[in-house]
Amino acid sequence: MTNVRVAVDVGGTFTDVCIFDETTRTMRVTKVPSTPADPMVAVMNGVERAEIDLADVSLFSHGTTVATNALITRNFPAAAMVTTRGFRDVIEIRDGTKDDLWDAYNDVSGPYIRRRDRFEVTERVDFEGKVIAPLDEEEARTLARLLRRRGATTVAVCFLNSYANPANEIRMREILEEELPEATVSTSAEILPEMFEHDRFNTAVSNAVLAPLVTGYVDRLSEQLAEGGYDGDLLLLHSGGGSMTPRMVRKYPVRLAASGIAAGAIAAKHIAQQCGYDNAVGLDMGGTSTDIALVSGGELRVTKEWQVEYGHPIVFPSIEVLTIGAGGGSLAHIDIAGSLRNGPQSAGADPGPACYGTGGEQPTNCDANVLLNRLGTTLAGGAKTLDRELSRQAVRSVIAEPLGMAEEDAAHAILAVANANMADAVRLISIRRGYDPRDFALIAFGGAGALHGAEVARELNIPTVVVPPSPGVTSALGCLLVDIRHDLSTMYTAMAADADPDDLETSFRALEGEARARLRHEGVAEEDTVLARLISMRYHGQWRSLAVPMGSGPGALETAIETFHEQHEREFAFRQDEQPVEIYQLQLTAVGKTPKPSFRPAVELVQEPGDPASHRPVYFGEAGWVETPVYDRALLPAGATFAGPAIVEQLDSTTVVPPGTVAEIDEWLNIRIHLNTRTREA
Repeated sequence: MTNVRVAVDVGGTFTDVCIFDETTRTMRVTKVPSTPADPMVAVMNGVERAEIDLADVSLFSHGTTVATNALITRNFPAAAMVTTRGFRDVIEIRDGTKDDLWDAYNDVSGPYIRRRDRFEVTERVDFEGKVIAPLDEEEARTLARLLRRRGATTVAVCFLNSYANPANEIRMREILEEELPEATVSTSAEILPEMFEHDRFNTAVSNAVLAPLVTGYVDRLSEQLAEGGYDGDLLLLHSGGGSMTPRMVRKYPVRLAASGIAAGAIAAKHIAQQCGYDNAVGLDMGGTSTDIALVSGGELRVTKEWQVEYGHPIVFPSIEVLTIGAGGGSLAHIDIAGSLRNGPQSAGADPGPACYGTGGEQPTNCDANVLLNRLGTTLAGGAKTLDRELSRQAVRSVIAEPLGMAEEDAAHAILAVANANMADAVRLISIRRGYDPRDFALIAFGGAGALHGAEVARELNIPTVVVPPSPGVTSALGCLLVDIRHDLSTMYTAMAADADPDDLETSFRALEGEARARLRHEGVAEEDTVLARLISMRYHGQWRSLAVPMGSGPGALETAIETFHEQHEREFAFRQDEQPVEIYQLQLTAVGKTPKPSFRPAVELVQEPGDPASHRPVYFGEAGWVETPVYDRALLPAGATFAGPAIVEQLDSTTVVPPGTVAEIDEWLNIRIHLNTRTREA
């Protein structure tokens, strides 16, 4: 009888495994070192270390960085692009912007497919979908044979205005499949049926270059799990906050380009709701980077404007997550102006921080925490042994001596810079969006999040920090909390005042038909299907649009228009009710509900935390070295309350409770750290 659910999240340093027993409603976790050369090795190592019998597993969910790493490293198979004559360089010209407009030497990286691998054919469709020039099939077939000789294994077909009429793209795909039967073909209208050719072309190109890599990885992992006894579908977390089966991954691999970072955001939302917070900031600090997500009114922010590398947009709905180079392995260094910096460079898993004793010589956040005794001498339940003397040597030689500082002051400064970087990132995703961080709770997790969470919250005047029961594997928990999800869209340009409600209804029903077909293909029952309509609108003459919920029946459009005005005021601080509103696009979110773990809260609350496991001196800045109790988190009962300073240790993370704060263990076994924040101004 299958009664176990397993989730695996692959990070840059560690691979986290979360196992939920449906019978006892209990969870256990484990961590293993990641294997960048082949992430599947770490996944299977985690299964073995957790002693999981795959025959007992009812659901196996996976957040993967395979697609993200492939786009970063550009380790692509032989790929080609076929486009309308005269538009070969759309993905190179882009939109003309730069990440840093004032740096003349900082160029945007080149396209994922080189110019010599981009080819043109004769065809043309106008903006209304009228075929001006049909595809020249003889020319197309000649090109297909050329690609076969060149060994192309994946092809992106990107024709102008194909979103309005995909006939020429479909015919080109058919010819390519006849001549290159082993190749994968991605058409832009099928991947993203939207205008703006640069966005559509680049999304299709990203899909094409990822297809062989992602599909190969997913197929190999599925086979390994099946050989071990698992007889269900491997569920892959995608950027939109849902999951996909391998069948849909083969068609839309680009949706996995932000797979790993979405899991933590989903878990942060779950924990915030569990604790009664409608507003929360998720701070997922791992070994290499920190991912920050915003939950407002109980919902995660979603964006369609994102990229792994600047200038290469991927236009699929994605949970809005801001990633910065601040992790446990981020390197501290002195810049050419003599200022202390932290990250974005990282020691990674190899050689790792200096305290690992594997060749690292640059000080990291991990080394600073070890030197200050905030972090003990082991990680991941003894999988890593940390050498405090090596941390001291690295901090002394690289930071303390050049700046004329004491070693502990230098280490504290390293952490202060890291905390300031993370606080600035939170401001970008909150204050810049019109949200006040003082109205939010901070959900701190990841391997290093609990070490830094209270200090980051203090920088932002956030009153409460929540550290989940297993912070180091919380992202893996997020993989257990997602449903199967697809996001569909179609262009629909019309003035809202003149739109025909019956025509809108017909268009939405067409999207719903396709959505139901996809979910049926993935084995989702009709009763588990949930469809939500969205309509993108803008003020007439604007370029950017906002998507708002769209109902059905009489008055649905009028309600959506009013919601648009309200949302526009929230996002951009103004509304123009007298300005005509234009419909830009129709969107549909299709969700296939999957069973969720049901956790059991504690019934009895015990206020006393019990005796600490040990004491040790810990450095806290102005307070200096303070003799600090160290608690074993597994022994802290629900209801326990204690004042800082304190250290709470566990298998997957360490929590720092600074002086001047109070910690409590709630009924869900979260640690809630309450800070003495300044009174908010009226």
